[in-house]
Amino acid sequence: MSEQQQPLGDTALDAVLREVVEALAPIDRTPCSPGEREAADWLAARLRAVPGVEVALEDEDSWGTFPPTATGLGLLGIAGATLVLRGRRAAGGLVALTAFAGIVDEAQNGPRILRRLVRRRRRTVNLIARIGEREAGTSPAVGEDRGPSTLVVLAHHDAPQSGMLFDQTLQRRLYERAPQVLERFKTPLPQWWIGLGGGLATVGAALTGRRGFARAGLAVGLLGTAAVADIWRSETVQGANDNLSGVAALVALAHLLQQDPVPGLRVLLVSCGAEETLQDGIRAFVARHRGELEPQRTAFVNLDTVGSPHLVMLEAEGPVWMESYAGPWMRDLLAAHAERLGTTLHRGFRARASTDSVIPSRAGYPIATLVSMTDWRSPANYHRASDVPANLEYATVADATRLVLEVARALPGALPGALAEALRS
Repeated sequence: MSEQQQPLGDTALDAVLREVVEALAPIDRTPCSPGEREAADWLAARLRAVPGVEVALEDEDSWGTFPPTATGLGLLGIAGATLVLRGRRAAGGLVALTAFAGIVDEAQNGPRILRRLVRRRRRTVNLIARIGEREAGTSPAVGEDRGPSTLVVLAHHDAPQSGMLFDQTLQRRLYERAPQVLERFKTPLPQWWIGLGGGLATVGAALTGRRGFARAGLAVGLLGTAAVADIWRSETVQGANDNLSGVAALVALAHLLQQDPVPGLRVLLVSCGAEETLQDGIRAFVARHRGELEPQRTAFVNLDTVGSPHLVMLEAEGPVWMESYAGPWMRDLLAAHAERLGTTLHRGFRARASTDSVIPSRAGYPIATLVSMTDWRSPANYHRASDVPANLEYATVADATRLVLEVARALPGALPGALAEALRS
C-alpha cells in the first residue's frame, strides 16, 4: 500500500493537511487566473490518487474579482453627491440611488446586473470529487422513511486580495485592554454599510435640500471608495487559512471516507473557484447540479477559513441584512457531534462577509458553516500577507475534518424531525 493510501491516524492526518496547504500556498490563486486553474489541476491529481474517488473539473463563467465593480459604484456615488452639491438635486439623487442599488446587488449576492453588463466574462473552475454510492441521492421508495443520503462538503481554492481594510490591529488592542467588550459581540460591524451610508446621505440631501447630508455622503463615499480601491491595488495573499485550510480538509476527508466508507451515503467534495469574486463558483455549481441534488435528500457543510485557534459555527450571514441558513437541524447535528467528540465548537456567531453557504441555503439545502476565529473575534490573518502555512492552526483544521466525518456517518437514515431525540439517546 502506498504512503497516500495508509490509514489516517492523527499523525498521518496532520501530514496530509500540511502537504496540501504547503503545495498550493505558493501559487498565485487570484480568481479566474492561471494560478487558480493550476491549483485545481493539482488538487484533481491529488484526489485521483485516492482509490475510489471520481474527480471532475467543471469550467464556469465568472466576472472577476469584486473590487473593480465596487470601486466604480463608489465613484458613481461620489458623482451623485457632487451633483447635489452643485444644485442638481434630482440628477444627483438618481445617480446616488443607482450606486446604492448596485452596491446592495454586489454585497448581498443579488442578480449582479451591473457586473454582467460592464465586466468582461472570464472563466473559473470548480472541482467535484465523488465518493460512495452512485445512486444514493435518488428519492426514497414510497413508504421508505429515510433522511439525507448525499452530503456536499464545500471549500474554495482561490485566494483573496489584501488591503488596509483587513488590518486587525485596533481590534486586537481592544481585546488586549478590554476582552470583555468583544466577548459580548458575535456579529462584526457591517463594513459594506460604509458604501451604503454615503448613498443614503446623498439621497437624503436630494430629497430635503440639506447640503450637510450631501457633504456627509461625499466624505463617506470617498472613504469607502478609497478602501475598496486599496483592495483592488493590493496583492493576492497565499491564503493558507482562507481557504487552503478547507481544501486540505477535503483531501483528508477523501482518505478517511475511502478508508471507512459510510453505507448509503454519497459524498461530494466540492472545491469552488471564484469565491473571492463574491460566490461566482458556487452559483455555477448549484445551477449545474441542482437537478441531481434534491433538497430533501441533500445536506451541505461549508469549510471556510478553519485554521484559526477556535472552531466556530455560523448561524447566519449578511453583508447588508442577515439571512439565517436553511436547515437549523443540520447545525444542531454538528453541535451534538462536536460535543460527543470533545471538540469545542462556538455557536451563535453571524458573519458580515459573504460565504459560499448563502447560495445553497437560498436554494433550500440545509447547511452548516464551519469557520474559525482568534481570541479577538476575527479569522486569523484574514486577507493579510501573514496568511501563510507557518501561521496555520492545523489542530483546528483536523478538528473540523473529524467533525465532518462524524456527521457524515450520522446522516444516512437520520430524519431532521427526529434528530434531536435521536442524538439524546
